[in-house]
Parts: sequence; structure tokens; C-alpha cells
Amino acid sequence: MNVLLDNADVYWRAILGTVGLFVVSAIGSLILGTLIAGLRVSPVPVLRTFGSLYVTLLRNTPLTLVLFFFAFAYPRLELVEFSFFTLACIGLTLYTAAFVCEIVRSGINTVPVGQAEAARALGFTFTQTLGQIVLPQAVRAVVPPMTNIQIALLKNTTIASGFAVFQLGSVYSVLSERGYNVMIGLLWIAAIFVVLVVPLTLLQRRLDAKWGVAR
Repeated sequence: MNVLLDNADVYWRAILGTVGLFVVSAIGSLILGTLIAGLRVSPVPVLRTFGSLYVTLLRNTPLTLVLFFFAFAYPRLELVEFSFFTLACIGLTLYTAAFVCEIVRSGINTVPVGQAEAARALGFTFTQTLGQIVLPQAVRAVVPPMTNIQIALLKNTTIASGFAVFQLGSVYSVLSERGYNVMIGLLWIAAIFVVLVVPLTLLQRRLDAKWGVAR
């Protein structure tokens, strides 16, 4: 307990860093992943091809490699300058969006084709059909897998510790410098992650129970 209490300021700063990375990346990945899913089911072949290439490339690339690119290769391009925190958020968002896309697409496939055909017969455009008819139903079907992806994203934020972004994965180095037992410190980090995951699990159960009845 002394390891936690004596270094409460370090743990608190790390929790804020982890939550910040998670919130920004989660929102970004949900928006980008849904847009890519729309491209994947688009009637335009070029857009479908772009969506497929994006998912294939990002889903089969290790997250560490993606973050390495933004931490070390992107600055050499001398484009827009971002902080390491922003670059880590971009990397996590792009990587997670590929998985979000496939989950949303699987949800779209659960909606009967007849509903889209009926919408088109009524004069709805593809965007209107997707946004007003298909996606609201698809989202209800993908709450559990979507929550699992977001929980994985929360844990993946620890990889950003190798790129000068201070969060829970960085605490052990501070504890080591201060001469505290690193093993005990890591156990506290594991406990903190359990606490952070609980609200996501409760939200998943609440949404699944609410929308499960409506399906």
C-alpha cells in the first residue's frame, strides 16, 4: 500500500494520461471506423476498394509498428508538427478504427436487405438509407464486440509509454528510479486497469439489456 500512497501523484498523473489517450482515441476510432464501414458497403467500387485496403493494411500491421511510424518516421516528413500525445492518439485511432469498421460492417449485415431496398424504393439515397435506416439497427447488434474493442484500446494505451507519453505503462520507470518495489507497483497498475474497465463493462450490459429487448 505504501508504494501507491507514496507515489499517489505519479499514479494520478498516469491515470489522467491513460484516460485522455483512451477517450480521444475511442471517439476518433468510432467515428473513423463507422465512416470506413460506410465505404466498405458503398455501391461505388472505388470506395469499397479503399475501405478494404485500409482495413487490410491497418488490421494486419502491429500496433507497435504503427506507433513507431508516428513517433519516429512522421517527424522526418516535416509536415504539421504534433506533440507525442497527439501522435499517439492518431496512431491508436487509425489502428482501432480498422477493427471498429469490421464490427460495424458485421452489424450492417444483420439488417435485412429488404429494408434497404424499401428505403431505395421510397427515394432514399445511399447515405440516407445507411444513416437513418441501417446504422441505427446495426449499432444495437454490435454493442458487446464494440465494448471489447474499446477495452482492448484502453489496454493498448500502455504501448504509448515507449513514445514519451506518460500514462500507466510509464509508472514502473518512475518507481524504479525512486527505489520502490516495481513488482508491487505493477500489481497496483493492474488493479487500476480493472477499475477503469468496470464502467465500460457496466455500460455494455446496460445497453445490451435495453436494446436487446427492443430488437
